[in-house]
Amino acid sequence: MSSKRKLILWLLAALCLMIIAVPLWNPARSLLSFRKVDDHPLYTMHLYNNDSFARYIEDSETTVQISTLPQTTPAWACTVFNAAEPDGARILGRNFDWNHSPAMLLFNHPKEGYDSVAMVDISYLGFDLENPSFLERTQALDAGHIPFDGMNEAGLAVGMNAISHAEAMLDSGNPTIDTLAPIRLILDQAATVEEALLILRNYNINFEGQTPIHYLIADASGESVIIEYINNEMRILKPKNPGWQVSTNFLLSERSPEQWPLACSRYRHAAETLGGNDGRLDADAAMSLLEGVSQGSTRWSILYHMQSGKFDLVMGRDYADILHFELR
Repeated sequence: MSSKRKLILWLLAALCLMIIAVPLWNPARSLLSFRKVDDHPLYTMHLYNNDSFARYIEDSETTVQISTLPQTTPAWACTVFNAAEPDGARILGRNFDWNHSPAMLLFNHPKEGYDSVAMVDISYLGFDLENPSFLERTQALDAGHIPFDGMNEAGLAVGMNAISHAEAMLDSGNPTIDTLAPIRLILDQAATVEEALLILRNYNINFEGQTPIHYLIADASGESVIIEYINNEMRILKPKNPGWQVSTNFLLSERSPEQWPLACSRYRHAAETLGGNDGRLDADAAMSLLEGVSQGSTRWSILYHMQSGKFDLVMGRDYADILHFELR
């Protein structure tokens, strides 16, 4: 066999191997990035070129089942706030309160859309508090479907709180998605609050059999809104005080603004702190605010710095040990 023919056959074999290997490379690369970084336990992982969520949406006709938050009632005590740092840069602060469970800090790098980071309670993927085997880690490839809060490279951030009730928007012309899917959609596709609202108007939200939640969405310009779904209507609540906004575990749209501080002591504490500082807190003061409204059920506290892409994370109320990360 001539050397030229051998070279051609070698190149064809290499090309076939590449065609076979490419679909496997990104999941393998993602799993190789899986790391345990805290004994809570907290894991980190980078999800590369994952288009499974986009395919869920694209293949849907009327209903998309992505994620499920069981309709249980542990001690709800989540707090989310949007504020500014002294130099005007925007921050979103977030306490997540739930049952003690493993968590993941997921860096998502989609084929199309914005890079983002999100916190995920991976007990919903079958993880427990024990160290997972490599085979068990493959479940983490679905972590992108269930973000509990997050920030993208455009400077948009979002958090959610459990509430007493929510009723889905019902439009026969729109696909129906589960309660955490809106967070993934806007992290992937929205750079501003306005863009996030345009996206959400194109989907129904399925709250049936799941924990009802509302969402606080903020962007790097300082805009923020709280989104609630009541009586099949998407209600948009803008900040009462320009420059900052707070949500906890009650429906703001069912009360007057004067009643909000009376509905929740954590809301009152956060609102008084932000109002007394014109909505501006440095990183230390913002984390102290999260500590001040934390409860025994607080699983994580996180500050998203929307301009810089940096974020500060505390697991299990260990505020003496702040973990620092960067999206960009």
